[in-house]
Amino acid sequence: MKNYEDYKRIIKFIFSFNAVFFVAAIFWFMWNGYYNRIIEAPFWRRGNWLMVALYALLLIFFFRTYGGFKIAYLKKGNLIWSQVLSIIFVNAITYIQISLLDKKFHPLYPMAAMALVQFAVVAIWANVFQLIYRRLFPPKKMLLVYGDRSAFHLMDKINSREDKYFLAGAVHIRQGVEEILGQVKDYDAVIIGDIPSHERNLLMKQCFDWSIRTYTVPKISDILMQTSTALDIFDSPLFLSRNDGLQIEQRFMKRAMDIVLSLVGLVISSPFFLLISLSIRFTDPGPVFYRQDRLTKDGKVFRICKFRTMVQDAEKISGARLASEDDDRILPVGRLLRRTRLDELPQLWNILKGEMSLVGPRPERPELAAQIEEEIPEFSYRLKVKAGLTGYAQIYGKYNTTAYDKLKLDLTYIRNYSLLLDLKMILMTPKIMFMKESTEGVKEEGGVM
Repeated sequence: MKNYEDYKRIIKFIFSFNAVFFVAAIFWFMWNGYYNRIIEAPFWRRGNWLMVALYALLLIFFFRTYGGFKIAYLKKGNLIWSQVLSIIFVNAITYIQISLLDKKFHPLYPMAAMALVQFAVVAIWANVFQLIYRRLFPPKKMLLVYGDRSAFHLMDKINSREDKYFLAGAVHIRQGVEEILGQVKDYDAVIIGDIPSHERNLLMKQCFDWSIRTYTVPKISDILMQTSTALDIFDSPLFLSRNDGLQIEQRFMKRAMDIVLSLVGLVISSPFFLLISLSIRFTDPGPVFYRQDRLTKDGKVFRICKFRTMVQDAEKISGARLASEDDDRILPVGRLLRRTRLDELPQLWNILKGEMSLVGPRPERPELAAQIEEEIPEFSYRLKVKAGLTGYAQIYGKYNTTAYDKLKLDLTYIRNYSLLLDLKMILMTPKIMFMKESTEGVKEEGGVM
């Protein structure tokens, strides 16, 4: 088994190395064939190598940030988009770097032409390599062990990834651990759903002994435990779980970053405000902005500001409910705004006022939060920090991710908070803005998600 995994790691390294090499090689030709010839002080051997080395390092950084190396983990489209977005950022930084070196701006079209070639190369390479990888490592059989909490959303997610696993069987924990273990050896991997801790631990230990890969759905208590601090002050190890939100220095740094970046964001996005406002007004006469009560830190209610994406008075008849995928209340321009999340831009004003933060759990409506808490009392744990414009659950989840899973993602963020994590979430946000799968609506037959 170890040799098999080592072989896979070598194959993945070859993919990653070539992905960086191809893109950097295209820049090498552009630098030597064009930019280094038109700048006033051309570079020579070591200078040229330094430019390409810096380009490659930036590329590696953004590939790692956006998941451009995650072959067999991300879907093919997601993988290509991660690499394309990385190239966009690296080329933008490189263009600024060249402009500073030459003390003037050069035409953008050579850099844009180079980017188009790089997009084509990474798209072709990802498709070819994905095909090769699938031939070498065909999808594995997975067994789902589920409990009383619904596991249908898990089954849908697993079945959507035909390249890595296929769900070959599902069994309820009530059949007993012994009977389930008798089936486990016929599978390559096991995904353990939200089942009682005792039975879960028995399954995990035995699968570990048999070298069968397991994926475990964590409980809320698991997240609180794994983000606790280990103490060795006694002869028995202890875990310290702090439950008071962010520390004072963390709150100060987070607020300072919110003020600076929200001000910059409002200035940069002002042309979008004008275009979006005109689009809404011409589509459906009425107010451009939509205000609504939402919850933030410690359960305080504030008025969130968004661009209006639905017809006026959309909830007078339907009442408070989440928008579905084919909701006829959504304006045509509203679908675009929701898909790209540009309807959230006015919340920069909420951030500047101190009602929200750039990064944090998305603010929920009081009535919907109360409805969710009837089923999930721990849902209020999200209110230990300010609500955010973007967040952990938005980066790693979807619009229709269940409330229980959103809670676990938000708790992961709160318990692991750092300024670097906030910066990572901000960098990751452009990636999800244009990914359809991250903005999928609630299915009509679904209840509260």
